[in-house]
Amino acid sequence: MKSEFEWNRMINGELYCPYKVGDDSWGRVHEAQKHFNESEFWHDKTAFEKLKKCFGKAGSDMVLTPPVYFDHGDRVFFGEHFYANTGLTILDENYVKFGDNVYIAPHVSIYTAGHPIDAETRNADLEYALPVTIGSDVWIGGNVVINPGVTIGDDVVIGSGSVVTKDIPSHVIAAGNPCKVIREITEKERQLWKEQYQKYIDDSGKK
Repeated sequence: MKSEFEWNRMINGELYCPYKVGDDSWGRVHEAQKHFNESEFWHDKTAFEKLKKCFGKAGSDMVLTPPVYFDHGDRVFFGEHFYANTGLTILDENYVKFGDNVYIAPHVSIYTAGHPIDAETRNADLEYALPVTIGSDVWIGGNVVINPGVTIGDDVVIGSGSVVTKDIPSHVIAAGNPCKVIREITEKERQLWKEQYQKYIDDSGKK
């Protein structure tokens, strides 16, 4: 049986006992993701559609490449046109929310769960969980780790191997451990990529 006391403490970022929350989301998503990870996903979407039902929200055109791992699933909200390459891990004790047009490279980990620094408190099986929010038009490079409580703005590129411990504003490139803003995305480079895109469209029309 679900404990409202533990659930509310968890969602509010307070110490709680994960073994006493009592909802059935862990079992449901683990069964669904096991079937998906073992499925012939490239031509049979049945297991994927069942997994999508475990999420708080799933975009109509989202793509996940197995293996994937979610702790609960029902606290993850995907926007439209979401793509994740292989090895996505989300520990969604608290909410994880994505905007639209998010691209995730291989082996990205997103954590909402944290543990007390004090060993005695930690050994009492208590933890805390802070939400993670990722905006729209975001590209996250391979092997990135996003820590509890982080917000990433819109129109952001996170370089591969980064460990994101603090909020990242919109319209920037950020990278490093800890992840820091390197520079803003300039109008000049936007225009260069738009020219490459237009060339692609023109060349495609010549086929």
